[in-house]
Amino acid sequence: MSRRKLQDRLKLKKVETQHGEQFNNLLRYVFQVTNRDLQTFGWENREIAKSKLPVLVHADVLGWFDGEKLISQLAVYPFQVNIFGHIYEMGGLTGVGTYPEYANLGLMNKLMLTALSKMRDRKQSISYLYPYSIPYYRRKGWEIISDKISFEVPDTQLPKLKNVPGNVERVTIEHPDIKTIYKQFALLHHGAMLRNELAWEEYLRWDLDDMTVAIYYDSSDSPMGYLLYWIAEEVFYIKEMVYINEEARTGLWNFVSAHFSMITLVKGDIYKDERLAFMLDDGDIKETIAPYYMARIVDIVLFIEQYPFLSPAKECRLVINLHDPMLEWNQGIFTLTVDASGKGTLKQGGFEPSVVIDIPTLTTMLMGYKRPAYLARIGRIQSDNDSICMLEQLIHQEKPYFSDYF
Repeated sequence: MSRRKLQDRLKLKKVETQHGEQFNNLLRYVFQVTNRDLQTFGWENREIAKSKLPVLVHADVLGWFDGEKLISQLAVYPFQVNIFGHIYEMGGLTGVGTYPEYANLGLMNKLMLTALSKMRDRKQSISYLYPYSIPYYRRKGWEIISDKISFEVPDTQLPKLKNVPGNVERVTIEHPDIKTIYKQFALLHHGAMLRNELAWEEYLRWDLDDMTVAIYYDSSDSPMGYLLYWIAEEVFYIKEMVYINEEARTGLWNFVSAHFSMITLVKGDIYKDERLAFMLDDGDIKETIAPYYMARIVDIVLFIEQYPFLSPAKECRLVINLHDPMLEWNQGIFTLTVDASGKGTLKQGGFEPSVVIDIPTLTTMLMGYKRPAYLARIGRIQSDNDSICMLEQLIHQEKPYFSDYF
C-alpha cells in the first residue's frame, strides 16, 4: 500500500478509557519496557493498564488510529507550576510515541500542533516535558530550563551530626504530612509544580515496595521536611528530599548519617542550582550534572500577562521580532511594555525591533535558566546593548526547581 493511501485512512481522535490496553502497549514498545522490567517492579500487564486509566480520564490524550489500532499518541497532563510566585496553568507533555512502521508521516507533528492548540484554549500558557531527544524537542519549540545534579557520598564523608530542636519520624507513603510539606515547599520555589492527585500518582507509580518516608518535625511538632528513600545492597538511595528551612535539611541529613553503620554509599539527585559538595564538611564527592526538564511557552501574550517582571525605575518598552517553529500566534513583531510595578503587556505590532529571539530562547530566559547577556553573547539573541541591559534588569536570576512528576 502506498504511503498516501495509508495516510488517508488514518484518523486523529481522543484516546478513551476503552483504549487503555493499546495505550499501555504503545508506551511499553516505545520506551522498551520489557516483561522482565515489569516483574522486577512486581507489576503485571493488567495492573499497568489499570494504573494508567486515571491518565486517560484526567489527561488530554490524543492519538492516531489505523482503523481501530492506536498507532501514535501523546498525553497532556493538567498541572500547575510556580513561576516566580505566580501560579501558572501548565500542560505536561508525556507518553509521546509512534510505532516505527508509521514513522515519517508527520503524525507526531500534527498531534503536537493539536495538543498545543488545546493547551492554549485551556489557558495553559506553558508546557513542560522530559525529553528523550533534546534536538527533536528544540525543533518543536521546547528548550532546556533545568539541570539534575546526581551525587554520591561515601559513608566516611557523610555530614557530622548537628543539634536540631526537632526529631525525625518514619511513616508510610500515605501519610498526609508529606503532601502538606510539599505544597508549602512548591509555593516557595520557582519552577516547582503544585502536585495534584494525578501528579502524585504518577510520581510514585513505579516505586519499589520498600520505599520509606522520614518526616522532620520541629520543636512545635510542625512537619517541615521529608525524605523519600530506600536501602539496597548497602546503598542509601534518596528519591526526594524536601525541606522548608535549613533546620529541616539538617535534621534529615542527621537521619541519613545515622545509617553510617548500615551503608557504604548515599546516592541521590538535586534539582536546583544548589551543589551538595559546598554544604558538606568533606566536599570531595562525585557530582554529575545533566540537562533535565525542557519547557516551551504556548501562548506568549498570556504568559507575559501573568509574568512578574522585576520593577523597573520607570516604564520600559521593547519591540521584539519573535519566531516560533510551530505556532503562528507566537510569531511576528510584538511590543513589550513593563510598567513601574513590574506588570508586563505584549501586543502585536511595532516598528524597528531591537530584539530578535525565538520561543525556545525566550522560554529559557524568562524561566531564569540562562541570562539575556549570555544568550546574546552566544548568538541566541540578536539585539543592541541597551535592550540587553534592559532585559537583565527586568528578569529574575533565580534558577527553577524541578523534580520528577511523570
